[in-house]
Amino acid sequence: MCPVSVLSEGRPPVRLSVVVPVFNEADNVLPLLEEIERALTPVGAFEVVYVDDGSSDDTLARLAPVVAAGRLRLVRHLNRSGQSAAVRTGVKAARGEWIATLDGDGQNDPADIPNLFALVAKGGPDAPVLVGGLRKKRKDTLSKRLASKFANAVRQSFLQDGCTDSGCGLKLFRRDAFLDLPFFGAMHRFLPALFRAHGHPVAYVPVNHRPRERGVSKYNNWRRGLIGVVDLLGVYWLKRRTALSASVETAAAPADRKAEPAVAGEP
Repeated sequence: MCPVSVLSEGRPPVRLSVVVPVFNEADNVLPLLEEIERALTPVGAFEVVYVDDGSSDDTLARLAPVVAAGRLRLVRHLNRSGQSAAVRTGVKAARGEWIATLDGDGQNDPADIPNLFALVAKGGPDAPVLVGGLRKKRKDTLSKRLASKFANAVRQSFLQDGCTDSGCGLKLFRRDAFLDLPFFGAMHRFLPALFRAHGHPVAYVPVNHRPRERGVSKYNNWRRGLIGVVDLLGVYWLKRRTALSASVETAAAPADRKAEPAVAGEP
């Protein structure tokens, strides 16, 4: 995988970056960008980073004008590398402290991002470092819904991370915490378990889900399921071997620390 950047320099700092991996989604990329802009303009400064994972259709041609206009940052893989690699490339390129991810097919609703961001923006020691979306009313085919329900049940029995919808592409997390995680293919489906294994608080919120209106799905249920078994066993092993706690820097001595007794002869 060799990423090539098409980035706009000189932009002011932003707190929130939206990362969208896309592959052959020419008909979806511009409508999705417009939705993101409408949803996040009231929130404050933000940026949108698309990662093109080696598209062979007109995706790049459709995006060229909005990149030139400064509305979008674009990074592209010269070879198809998968969704997890695309997410990681986008996060590395992003300038925001917080990252929101969306699938490029338009089924995630950008209007949900402000709700996820509100949970982390308030800060505090108990604020989540990752907020995952839970699609309450899936707008997919029956076979895909059944396969997903079965996979999530098996996954939950192993990982017990409280995530009942690992396939939802809508997530929001802190950039530095994500980049501290081990990278592997399909890691985007195990982010809640990985964040919790590294001592980070995680929360879940219901989100909207929409039918695919343009383009075709890039996933096969059986193929994804077979690969997912191998990934699940690997994450289960990693979780058992990881015993990390989130840490904070203390600027002063703890308040309950007792003063050292004075040495005789000292004032």
